[in-house]
Amino acid sequence: MTDKRERPPVPEALPAPVIDAHTHLDACGAVDAADVAVLLDRANAAGVSHVITVADDLKAARWAAEASTWDSRVYAAVAVHPTRTSSFGDAEKAELERLAAFDRVVAIGETGLDYYWDYSPPAAQQEAFRWHIDLSKRVGKPLMIHDRDAHEDVLKILDAEGAPSTVVFHCFSGDADFARRCVDAGHVLSFAGPVTFKNARALREAALLVPRDQLLVETDAPFLTPHPFRGRPNEPYCVNYTVRDLAALRAEDLSELCSAVTRTAQRVFGLDH
Repeated sequence: MTDKRERPPVPEALPAPVIDAHTHLDACGAVDAADVAVLLDRANAAGVSHVITVADDLKAARWAAEASTWDSRVYAAVAVHPTRTSSFGDAEKAELERLAAFDRVVAIGETGLDYYWDYSPPAAQQEAFRWHIDLSKRVGKPLMIHDRDAHEDVLKILDAEGAPSTVVFHCFSGDADFARRCVDAGHVLSFAGPVTFKNARALREAALLVPRDQLLVETDAPFLTPHPFRGRPNEPYCVNYTVRDLAALRAEDLSELCSAVTRTAQRVFGLDH
């Protein structure tokens, strides 16, 4: 019997490198530069060249910004997660503004709305979301959105505030209709492990209609491990499984899809390679 705590095997390298557009290296167990190097070496062996490590609170934001300077394969995104916004005030805003200015911080995220968990009132989440939208526009960096059970309010607030020039829906969770609305608005959709789940019919239908230049792949590691390893620890190398599944689902050449999502990530996040 397979140990559910055991990492999935590292798969054969992809035919062209891809970028994990959203991961949490600290939550994967990384503490220092040596830990980060181990995770990225394993990712590289699977054809995953770079990652964006994402914050969900101030401690994680400081860590992510610092980790991006330890290894040239790592970039960062900073924000306070919507479920942690019940006490979002001036001190948090000042610190995020400081970190957002770092060169290797390439996005403001993850921010947005989460109506699944009852950790922060919707009004507090919405106020913080509006502030992150403004920060994204002021620093000229993409907005990375967490949207859970809040599709309509996310779009309503983006429209009311004026969306930044680049908006990424991390771990996209909507159906084909919502995907089409996001695509038509010019937003970028990033797909994680759940798109590989065979019972995720609505999500898989959504993934079929996203143009390559608006498509990203991610792990959200250590969460959301792709099929057939659901429930086991996730790591950036596992985006290999997701992009392979997407290529099969979309009936696209794997090498071409890898190159396309890499070009999209480079353009969206202004990466220097």
